[in-house]
Amino acid sequence: MSNISVNITELKQLLEATPASHNIMLVGNHGIGKSEILTEFFREKGMPVVALFLGQMADPGDLIGLPTKDEKTGKTDFMPPYWFPVDGKPIVLFLDELNRARPEILQTVMDLALNRKLAGKLLPEGSRIISAVNAGDQYQLTDLDPALVSRFNIVNFKPTAEEWLLWARKSGLDPRVIGFIDENRMWLDKDPDQKEGADTGLDKTPDRRAWKRVSDVVANKAELKEIDSKIISSIVGPKAASAFIQNAATRKILSGREVLAGFDKAKVKDTIAEYGIHQLSVVNEGVYRHLEVEKVREKDVNSYSENLMSYFQYLTKHRKEAAAHFANIYVQGTYQDAIGFIATKCPMLVMMLVSYVKGIK
Repeated sequence: MSNISVNITELKQLLEATPASHNIMLVGNHGIGKSEILTEFFREKGMPVVALFLGQMADPGDLIGLPTKDEKTGKTDFMPPYWFPVDGKPIVLFLDELNRARPEILQTVMDLALNRKLAGKLLPEGSRIISAVNAGDQYQLTDLDPALVSRFNIVNFKPTAEEWLLWARKSGLDPRVIGFIDENRMWLDKDPDQKEGADTGLDKTPDRRAWKRVSDVVANKAELKEIDSKIISSIVGPKAASAFIQNAATRKILSGREVLAGFDKAKVKDTIAEYGIHQLSVVNEGVYRHLEVEKVREKDVNSYSENLMSYFQYLTKHRKEAAAHFANIYVQGTYQDAIGFIATKCPMLVMMLVSYVKGIK
């Protein structure tokens, strides 16, 4: 598919810049959080999001409401459906599973997309219409009428693993789930052996929504039992569950807090020295995420700043590939609060990071 691709940050920018009169179609894998991200974004703007799962609708009446007789005119009218905004305030209408809808449902969507009308009733001024299509061989965009497709701005939605990890940390997911995905990102959205677009039927495979449920299962359990393993297998499949449980039992990668609080300690530095580039990349992300999510206590500011400087200097001297990774995270701008801490508390480090990136280019 040749449409443009955006991550979460870019999607929010796109939603901000796109006129409300434009319809948007998001194409992406199932379970990547399309509805959750839209709900959070528009909630901050005071706009309710009404999610309609078109693939579950059997009759146009599910979408447009039931017919009734207007006693004054004697003509047929339609009672507004439960979700229609009768108060005149704008809403965000999220049409999920658009390409799984029945043809008769799609005809109603056509009128919505073109005229912002539903059975003759206009959506309030400023309302948004956003649809979602699940990507994959079993969900073909080409099955949709080109006349309907032409009424949408189409975007491939591909949130990054870094964005999910940041969300997971802020949402308080179990550290073992965060650590596993941080080290094994190929398991975040699917079985890595699964062919792209393959129909898995009833065979469970991982996705972002599933890992949240895994966190719910393991939270506050110091030791995972056999029944926990079976529950996790029912959520993400046996292969992913086995990989997760093994990792949870053996994972020893330092956290970002440990590096910030005590990089100059011999034990921490010796551990860092044994790491390969993959493990150091995990540590780098952990440092940024800790600064992004946790408020640094005033008494820790100086020690965090000194250890952060020492850590980067160590990388530039001994592990140049990891230093380049650390510097690139800074210039990418994903972790705005972490960048703010570095800019205000470690100005010398900012100069080093920018200079290092320029040297790479």
